[in-house]
Amino acid sequence: MSRRKTERLLNLVICLLATRRPLSAEQIRHAVPGYDRESDEAFQRMFERDKNELREIGIPIDVVRDPWEDEPGYRIERQSYELPEITLEPDEAAVLGLAAQVWQRASLAEAASGALLKLRAGGVEADAALGGVLELRVDSKDPAFPPLWEAVRDRRVVRFDYRGAGSENVRTRTVEPWGVVSRRGRWYLVGFDRDREAPRAFRLSRIVGQVDTVGRPGAVTVPEGVDLRAMVGYPEEPMEARTAVVAVRKGSCEGLRQVAGAVHAGEGEWDRAELSFADPERLAGWLASLGADVQVVEPPDAREAVIRRLKGALT
Repeated sequence: MSRRKTERLLNLVICLLATRRPLSAEQIRHAVPGYDRESDEAFQRMFERDKNELREIGIPIDVVRDPWEDEPGYRIERQSYELPEITLEPDEAAVLGLAAQVWQRASLAEAASGALLKLRAGGVEADAALGGVLELRVDSKDPAFPPLWEAVRDRRVVRFDYRGAGSENVRTRTVEPWGVVSRRGRWYLVGFDRDREAPRAFRLSRIVGQVDTVGRPGAVTVPEGVDLRAMVGYPEEPMEARTAVVAVRKGSCEGLRQVAGAVHAGEGEWDRAELSFADPERLAGWLASLGADVQVVEPPDAREAVIRRLKGALT
């Protein structure tokens, strides 16, 4: 995901959380950086995609229809947004988690402040006490993640000891870091290996000991057009959206119910919800965190993905 899109999604969340009344699509267009330069048609397509992506990761965007207004309004209810502390897999947090790693950096702080200023300038009351709600973190167990992320950000060369796949041999590598990428729950550093004089990908869990920086910031140049995801085996084509049928225990999982396309009351203690998803592993990470209150009915690959997650938690 590009930095521009990450900032736009984060600012959309800020905008819909901060407002005290529902905002129309046109108001959102002028308040959120990244929308205001697009044509009407391009904005509508972008806005719909962004809403779907946020809902897919569990952020409930409410649609409010006022009989006195021609267009619906949008907002995020804080009570629905705030959840008990949970642990996210790295791939589940790919959109908001990566943004959260640089939340305190000037670029995102400036964009967020600008969004709130635009809201106020447009006559929309914004909640100034928003900052504490958006404390998001990537739960990466790899100790190499923080120094490598900072090295990528600062464009600084790194040096570390690395154990190759299927080998006990540890060798020192000097790398010009281009990016840190998540794939199937594992983190990888992608960059130029000075020792091998070629681009390489390194799994963070195989890095031994600490990561040291070499030289001054700004020394690394990322090649134009480089595809970091392709270097760690990402599929070239995006996955098609599908629908999962999930049994939900009555009186539970309010957040899931709000993002579901439909919820059907069932007999006994279970209702049935329909969820739109593209990646079964990503969906499984979310549903597995809900424990015994959900059961995947179909499709089979999504159900099996949840079972794998739950079995993995027992080992």
